[in-house]
Amino acid sequence: MSDTLHLVGEAEADRILTEHPFALLTGMLLDQQIPMEVAFDGPRKILERLGSVDPAAIAQTDPEEFVALCATPPSVHRFPKSMGQRVHDLATAVVQDYDGDSAAIWTQGEPDGKEILKRLKALPGYGDQKARIFLALLGKQRGLTADGWREAAGDYGRDGVHMSIADVTSADSLQQVRAYKKEKKAAAKAARA
Repeated sequence: MSDTLHLVGEAEADRILTEHPFALLTGMLLDQQIPMEVAFDGPRKILERLGSVDPAAIAQTDPEEFVALCATPPSVHRFPKSMGQRVHDLATAVVQDYDGDSAAIWTQGEPDGKEILKRLKALPGYGDQKARIFLALLGKQRGLTADGWREAAGDYGRDGVHMSIADVTSADSLQQVRAYKKEKKAAAKAARA
């Protein structure tokens, strides 16, 4: 487990992701249709504007106010309204289902990988792929030792790959993940043609 994550490549943003499990959950939620490091920088913007990345503080904020906060330039996401609402929904779910303790999703009751995957997929905005990538991120970089996490994460859990944010530990590995994604996109496009 690395002491500090290097997902954004900016010290303060990476510190926030390292120290606040909800920030990490939020970064993963935002990771769609924008560059990975921009998505994972979203929690820093929220902290600067709201003063907190605690799920209870977000859930207690009026949803419209929170969405407006996410839309303030530079916006938290390219689609600040829908993604701001998703972050608010995620915070509300963590408060309701895990008493505001984001890490409980992967620690409460000593769950195995399959159970953690099930819990992640139940979160607002987390589909199967996002849940598997986040599970791999926990296992590869946050010290998760739950039985079967690699199997539950699927290909994202494999060692020695550069497929997703779970494999980003430096600027170089970020470029390797980008190259992999570009290659997959080109292959999918060629298959459709």
